[in-house]
Amino acid sequence: DLVKVPSGEIYVLAKELTESVMKAANIDSWEVLGTLYGSDLELMRTKHPIMDRDSVVICGDHVTLDAGTGCVHTAPGFGADDFIVCQKYDIPIIVPVDGKGMTTEDAGKYANMYYEKTTPIILDDLKACGALLAIEEIVHSYPHCWRCKNPIIFRTTEQWFCSVDALKDDAVKACEGIRWIPGWGEERMTSMIRERSDWCISRQRRWGVPIPIFYCKDCGEPLIDKDVMMHISGIFAQEGSDAWYAKPESELLPAGTACKKCGCTSFEKERDIMDVWFDSGSTHSAVLEERPELHWPADLYMEGADQFRGWFQSSLLTSVASRGRAPYKAVLCHGWVVDEQGKQMHKSAGNGVEPSEIIKDYGADIVRLWVASSDYTVDVRAGKNIFKQLSEAYRKIRNTARFILGNLDGFDPNVDLVPDDQLMEIDRWALAALDDLLKETDAGYAVYNFNKVYHAVYNFCVVAMSNFYLDVTKDRLYCTNGTARKAAQTAMYKILVALDKVIAPILCFTSQEIWDFMPKMEGMNKYVVFEEMPHAGQYAADEAFKAKWAQLIAVRDEVKKVLEQARADKQIGASLEAAVTLYCNDAMYELLNSIPMDELADLMIVSKVELVKGEGGSNSSLEGLGVAAAHATGDKCERCWKYSADIGSHPAHPTLCARCAAVVEG
Repeated sequence: DLVKVPSGEIYVLAKELTESVMKAANIDSWEVLGTLYGSDLELMRTKHPIMDRDSVVICGDHVTLDAGTGCVHTAPGFGADDFIVCQKYDIPIIVPVDGKGMTTEDAGKYANMYYEKTTPIILDDLKACGALLAIEEIVHSYPHCWRCKNPIIFRTTEQWFCSVDALKDDAVKACEGIRWIPGWGEERMTSMIRERSDWCISRQRRWGVPIPIFYCKDCGEPLIDKDVMMHISGIFAQEGSDAWYAKPESELLPAGTACKKCGCTSFEKERDIMDVWFDSGSTHSAVLEERPELHWPADLYMEGADQFRGWFQSSLLTSVASRGRAPYKAVLCHGWVVDEQGKQMHKSAGNGVEPSEIIKDYGADIVRLWVASSDYTVDVRAGKNIFKQLSEAYRKIRNTARFILGNLDGFDPNVDLVPDDQLMEIDRWALAALDDLLKETDAGYAVYNFNKVYHAVYNFCVVAMSNFYLDVTKDRLYCTNGTARKAAQTAMYKILVALDKVIAPILCFTSQEIWDFMPKMEGMNKYVVFEEMPHAGQYAADEAFKAKWAQLIAVRDEVKKVLEQARADKQIGASLEAAVTLYCNDAMYELLNSIPMDELADLMIVSKVELVKGEGGSNSSLEGLGVAAAHATGDKCERCWKYSADIGSHPAHPTLCARCAAVVEG
């Protein structure tokens, strides 16, 4: 709008801001003379209000309608938007403030002043010449130094750049051959590279790796020479990069160095340092290619999600530029550690978790288990309650190993291992369960999914081992001394060896503690971490075998329900006081009759099992099965606690069953 006010002055204002400007200037009435587009004013020349020069009107999309007049002063030396729009119009870039915040000669009458002190003087001059319509203070967020908390001035300065445009296509293509964990990492990286402008690799800092470039003192031409850079590199290798600051130019340059433009032999060294992302992005060369025990490219780069903009990307760009391919085979990105409520940890908030405190209470392996049990692709919660719960899970795993070790006392695997054909079916089931565990841990470790490994190990220890196999085999382990006992020990030994190797990458202290107590076979290493990781396939069972034992376990679960009711009805106390009758249809009878009755009783942890064809007992959720429980007949053996009719059959052991008496005699 062209707006005329009572004083006769005419203002050029953005249409949407006319009313707010008039209000700020305390002008109650005005007349809109006409409306025109901003482009109609483009390249019009106007008189600068307080400096002796003209100003040109330019158009920029960055000018907003949230405040002001719609016409803004453009300062290309102090803002990215202003810089870009002035480049479009070939307006020279002037920076009238130096690195110390002092105005330069380009500031005219305001030169040699600290920048903040110029504001009231400029306002007074605008008032004096009648160019100031109104003053309005605006409060808005502004970048501040994270250390001293003072506001930061944006200044346009000369910088060194790498052209990303020259690398974009190759860098995006290189992303295709990388394994990204999680998978969305590839899209995130490629989109960032495609949208990236040139990479500014210089920084104005008093510390860091110098940029090895010199400037001719006569003509200012930069000396960019590979031989000079390699000479500087040799000095750094001997004395460190501080030599750049400690030595004069004459001691840094090779003898006889002259300016290629004017022949001058006097130079000034570059004061800027390399961008630290360029430093870290070059570590694949400095580390992997310089150490004989490592190899290039890396198997894995691992860092937080912010590194798609940082280390992941700078490493990719430097590698593609120098070697034509990515410096890593896989990239894993993780979230951040937050408190139990999901809030970021801060010292000031007092919600931080100190690892040393957790280690003091629970041990270092609990911290590792917490990491492994977490879904690291999102933010990970940490707190005392979480570690307390996790310590219970750790105890389940540890106690499983402890139970097996206790029952391997006196077992020498070099002598006592029994062949597979002497294992009981339940022993082969336990080894098949181990094989299923190894399938899951193989798959989990292959993609760095430690959460999958943790849950597989925990479920195996609790469900397959503690709640079933180890419980069922107690009678064989505690009360017998023949091949059957060694069969159980053989299966348990193989299970523990494999299980310990599986947990070694996570529970490194615990796994070695188990390994130290474990009886060894010839050829085993002293340290478990030097063992080969076990893989699935060695103990695999066919589907028919798995289906059979799934059905047997389902029958056992139905029996346990009936025993619980019998216990509630005061018919029995411990399950070994019970005798169970199973009423079966033909298919169920065939299944259960394939297992010897004493083994079937051990499976149910009762003193006796009887199979009857036909219906009877209480109905179960399994088709073709009825279950009845009663107190077992006979007397209780004081050694195995089973009820039997042959108690006292051996004259030397009147309180033992025939089996236990024979074992004791043996």
